[in-house]
Amino acid sequence: MDFKYDVIVIGGGHAGCEAACASANIGARTLLVTMDMNKIAQMSCNPAVGGIAKGQIVREIDALGGQMALVTDATAIQFRMLNKGKGPAVWSPRAQCDREKFIWEWRRVIDRTPNLDIWQDQAEELIVENGQAVGVKTIWGVEIRAKAVVITAGTFLNGLMHIGNHKVPGGRCAEPATYHLTESITRWGIRSERMKTGTPVRLDKRSIHFEDTEVQPGDEGNQQFSYMAPHRRLKQLPCWTCYTNSRVHDILKADIANSPLYNGQIQSTGPRYCPSIETKLVTFPDRDQHPLFIEPEGEDTNEIYLNGFSSSMPMETQLRALHEIPALREAKIYRPGYAIEYDYFDPTQLNHSLESKVIEGLYFAGQVNGTTGYEEAGGQGLVAGVNAALKCAGSEPLVMGRDESYIGVLIDDLTTKGVDEPYRMFTSRAEYRILLRQDDADARLTEKAYQLGLAKRERLDWWLEKKENIRKIIEFCDQTSVKPKDINSALEAIGTTPLRMGCKISDLIGRPQVSIKQLAEIIPELKEALDTPQNRKEEIAEAAEIRIKYKGYIEREKIVADKMHRLEDIRIKGRFKYSELHEISTEGRQKLEHIDPDTLGQASRIPGVSPSDINVMLVLLGR
Repeated sequence: MDFKYDVIVIGGGHAGCEAACASANIGARTLLVTMDMNKIAQMSCNPAVGGIAKGQIVREIDALGGQMALVTDATAIQFRMLNKGKGPAVWSPRAQCDREKFIWEWRRVIDRTPNLDIWQDQAEELIVENGQAVGVKTIWGVEIRAKAVVITAGTFLNGLMHIGNHKVPGGRCAEPATYHLTESITRWGIRSERMKTGTPVRLDKRSIHFEDTEVQPGDEGNQQFSYMAPHRRLKQLPCWTCYTNSRVHDILKADIANSPLYNGQIQSTGPRYCPSIETKLVTFPDRDQHPLFIEPEGEDTNEIYLNGFSSSMPMETQLRALHEIPALREAKIYRPGYAIEYDYFDPTQLNHSLESKVIEGLYFAGQVNGTTGYEEAGGQGLVAGVNAALKCAGSEPLVMGRDESYIGVLIDDLTTKGVDEPYRMFTSRAEYRILLRQDDADARLTEKAYQLGLAKRERLDWWLEKKENIRKIIEFCDQTSVKPKDINSALEAIGTTPLRMGCKISDLIGRPQVSIKQLAEIIPELKEALDTPQNRKEEIAEAAEIRIKYKGYIEREKIVADKMHRLEDIRIKGRFKYSELHEISTEGRQKLEHIDPDTLGQASRIPGVSPSDINVMLVLLGR
């Protein structure tokens, strides 16, 4: 072993695993450095993948040739499509996973990836020469050299865990923190800050009174994340719901002085959109109950995750409060909830490739960029790994626009706006969410990924076949007419207005009350057209229906996106000395100098840069 590689990835979490596999699959000799080979891609918080907007990111990772969707499908114990009561722009897949099987499926993927080695150790120091990252040193004295380094250290950098007044160093329960690595990075001028996150208690399933809960089953059928994966093979399990009550709240409020969040023990910022139970009580003092979700950790374990009860209150307080919930009146816990503080680095110091603007060849991905969530981490990891490998090959980086992917929105938000709290993706953050649906990730990204060498030929062939089947269905619906006498009675039964004259099938699909599945039961020719040769017939039919039903909205949003591309195509990096640009506002000058945007489009999204500032720069560029 000569410990010389093209790319080193520091950290074996969700960002690190995607980064290492992506780098290796492009052809770079890659080393993944992790503290524990048996906890690769550990689900530190809830054992689930996907959710609102997050499910879209997982579909995008899959379309790009990443692994998260395949691993999720192989270990899923429940699948649900969220937001089905709303429009398809916000439909979001989510899967409950078997935590232990998820780890070992990821380990199997990594073990079988060519060009990828694993080294169990802890990085302690970044090696920088002539302004470029060239390797790392570990706590065991090993010096590893590379052309690029990807930092995906999660919550481990100077990690500190809190339960009541007790503070324990660590990056995760029962796992040590990483020291000195932050300092070896910040000494070169990269800024770091502190953030906080938390996790709930883990319950013993045998002590829960499920008769006092409401069952939350998964969706029926064979839905899954990856178009390429075989059908889910694990036993499918339900989740359950219950609620806190005023007695629970009174116990927690009475001991709020011993909460690290409110007694000054924790100084850093926590996630607004995944608050602790004590934060919910302070933020929503008039609420007399909050929902809790009882989620299984796997098909063969009694361990239960209590979603919605994240806390760093003293252990005794957590337990007393839980016992006031009817379903949990005799609950036994495996461990209490806890909070954790950790270092992150200001993401405005990154290019859109996730390469540092300060140190060449140094990339950051995941929670070290101030994000929260496995999916956000995985998407960043894939981009950082790809771009580290492309840099080694002397190629242009992969940069996705805001109209191409949620991953593009995520990275643009981080690098342009920065973070003042853990960043979580929502559909509302994407201005082009009609274009960024969960059903069309492969249409947006797979061919691009294949050109990069990230997606393999098999994945491209699957997409091209699916693309052709969708085209045939749409063409059939656009060209085939139906007559009133053949269909009116069925339309009235569905609850929609009968026809006065013949029309195309696509016109009927455009009606909000009508689905393509309903019409297929009425029109034999349509049922035959939907009987495509691929396994995922329902998915193909759904994709075709969405394209037909929302055609006008999709085309209108494409026009808006194309207009914005005019600003995205105007490169301004290095063309202005912002401190001398007195024609624009003082705040605009300061923000532009701090971010140093690549394009005028990016400049227009910086908070504090006004439309008039953009117009001034357009005029100056014209001169």
